[in-house]
Amino acid sequence: TGVIRTYIETLLDMPWDRVVKEHKDIEYARKILDEDHYGLEPVKERVLEFLAVRALTKKGDSPILCLAGPPGTGKTSIAKSLAKALKKPYVRISLGGVRDEAEIRGHRRTYVGAMPGRLVTGLKQAGVKNPLMLLDEIDKVSNDYKGDTFSALLEVLDSEQNRKFRDHYMEVPVDLSEVLFITTANTLQTIPRPLLDRMEVIEISSYTENEKLHIAGRHLLPKQLSRHGLKAGQLSLSRAALGKIIRNYTKEAGVRQLERVIGNICRKAAKEILETGKKEIRISERNLEKYLGKEKFVYQMANTEDEVGIVRGLAWTSVGGDTLQIEVNVMPGSGEILLTGQLGDVMKESARTGISYIRSVGETKGIADNFFKEHDIHIHIPEGAVPKDGPSAGITMATAMLSAITGKKVRADVAMTGEITLRGRVLPIGGLKEKLLAAKNAGIKTVLVPKENARDVNEIAAEITKGLEIRLVSQMDQVLEAAFVKEKE
Repeated sequence: TGVIRTYIETLLDMPWDRVVKEHKDIEYARKILDEDHYGLEPVKERVLEFLAVRALTKKGDSPILCLAGPPGTGKTSIAKSLAKALKKPYVRISLGGVRDEAEIRGHRRTYVGAMPGRLVTGLKQAGVKNPLMLLDEIDKVSNDYKGDTFSALLEVLDSEQNRKFRDHYMEVPVDLSEVLFITTANTLQTIPRPLLDRMEVIEISSYTENEKLHIAGRHLLPKQLSRHGLKAGQLSLSRAALGKIIRNYTKEAGVRQLERVIGNICRKAAKEILETGKKEIRISERNLEKYLGKEKFVYQMANTEDEVGIVRGLAWTSVGGDTLQIEVNVMPGSGEILLTGQLGDVMKESARTGISYIRSVGETKGIADNFFKEHDIHIHIPEGAVPKDGPSAGITMATAMLSAITGKKVRADVAMTGEITLRGRVLPIGGLKEKLLAAKNAGIKTVLVPKENARDVNEIAAEITKGLEIRLVSQMDQVLEAAFVKEKE
């Protein structure tokens, strides 16, 4: 009887026809999104467009949005703000590590301790059939012998099928078509293609230094002050100090570490106020070290002198962009190519492609026919302990090798990114925003970017490109023209 009673109670608790009236005021939604988040313009625009369509069609069915990006960039909180803007109940279902299909579809009632799946439970908690449901960390769902969890999600996230979602426990079709689903993921690599096909992906990229400054001043500092029992007047952090924290004490795409560091300062300030009875603590760039210790990250600035065989490349990492110094030495030998600095297979192949290109144009560059038989070429990328791989250092390595072979100096204020082909064509790359940010932080003046990335350059905010000369290149000859120091006539 207990089992039957629980089942009937669950059926009665379900919001079969209870709906909440949606707030469709776009200006109000824009205000909420701007208050809660700084930056993220493409995401906000997409969300507002989506609200506008809902207001005009007056229909509940909607696309399933997937917010994809690095950790700490505000994916989960954007969903929360959206629920606030729509004045809808907000249900968060964390899918990290869910590997049992019954978590999604529910258990059959024949089992002891059977219960409905998380989605039905979420609907029951919301009390209405059209809440905003956040499926967090959809890329971290795992499969095992108990069934394929991703396949169960296929039915949930298909607007054609989820009108009659069958939960094993309920055994009555549940209508999920009016639920506004938003999913979040750090990477799209682990999501199966059919599931990805059902979602509209909105990419959230890393924050610029300027955006982090605004976020820290507007959101993180007030939040941490109240969390640590401090009033605004008791602790003040100068803008320069915040900038230094962002540059030298954190290295990330989002702002989680930044928030922790600010919290760290607040704790130290609280202790100092109680111990010394000070009314106010001011933290500037000069006394920051007293609170946080020595700097943890130092940017490798652009070299001051033009040198032979040293070229600055740009790399994308999961915590933003970075610059790589590529060094090449030529020594008498027997034609060996040495690659050091823990390079991955893709980079090794780029280096060999670069060598083949140089050998094919050797005559026009004034390289002796027997040069490659009688010399060894050593390519090294410093920071030997850090593994490096990716298809965007081809032109950088080729330029460094040509410089070392011909003895021509390379401009110290130039950085470059792009893949090379055997015929010297420059192929497009990804992660351009992060790479340009890294170049700017390192004090680079000119960046060489593949011509096919012109569209990406146009989409990048002016605050990033300001002060950088971006040259679009499609052939290796253009790269060399821009990178080599002009010889005085």
